[in-house]
Amino acid sequence: MKDVLELYARPHDPSEPVVALDERPVVLHDNARPDRPMRPGKPRRIDYEYVRRGTANIFCIVEPKTGRHLTHATEDRTRPSFALAAERIARAYPRACRIHLVLDNLNTHTPASLIKAFGAERGHALASRFEFHHTPKHASWLNAAEIEASLVSRECLGRNRIPRLAALRARVRQWNAAADRARRKINWKFTVRDAERIFGSDWFNRIVSEH
Repeated sequence: MKDVLELYARPHDPSEPVVALDERPVVLHDNARPDRPMRPGKPRRIDYEYVRRGTANIFCIVEPKTGRHLTHATEDRTRPSFALAAERIARAYPRACRIHLVLDNLNTHTPASLIKAFGAERGHALASRFEFHHTPKHASWLNAAEIEASLVSRECLGRNRIPRLAALRARVRQWNAAADRARRKINWKFTVRDAERIFGSDWFNRIVSEH
C-alpha cells in the first residue's frame, strides 16, 4: 500500500511516468428482435429480450497526473492480451527510462507474461521498460485505473447493447480519444498519512512489511 501511495505522491516526471492498468469484462448482447425506430410522437422501442454474444474485455489504462488515456477493447484478458497492452504502453512512452505500472494481483500481471508472449529476448527487453507496482490483496481500490473503468462503464457503455467486439472496439476507441484530447486527469488525494490515520499505524506497518 505504501509503495503505491508514495508513487502517486511523486511529482510528475516524464522520464518515469506512472501509469495505472485495470481490466473491465464486458458481456456482449444483441437484440432478440429488431428495434422499432423512432417516429413522430413515438420513441424508439427496444425489446427487453436479448441474446448473449459472448464476452470481451476492456484494458482501462490511464496516466493519472497527465490525463493520458490508452484504454482499448480486446477479445479477452489472457497473458498474450496483457502483453500486447504492455507493448502499447511502452510504445506510447518511447523516451521514458522506466514506466511505473500500477496493477492488481491477477496472475497475468507479471513479466513472465511478456516473455511467454514475445519470447525471451523481446519479452525481457519489454519487461525492462517497466517497474510493476501491485496493489495489496483486497485493496485493488488503490489502483487509479478502477476510476477509469468506472468512467468507461458509465460514459461509454451505459445501458447500450453491444453485440460484437468490433462495435465495442469502435465505441471504446471513440471514448478514449475524447478523454485523451481533454487530458482528463485523476486527482488522487488518499495519502500515506490518510492510510495510517484510518487503518492505524500497527495494521498499516504490517501491510507495508508484507509487501
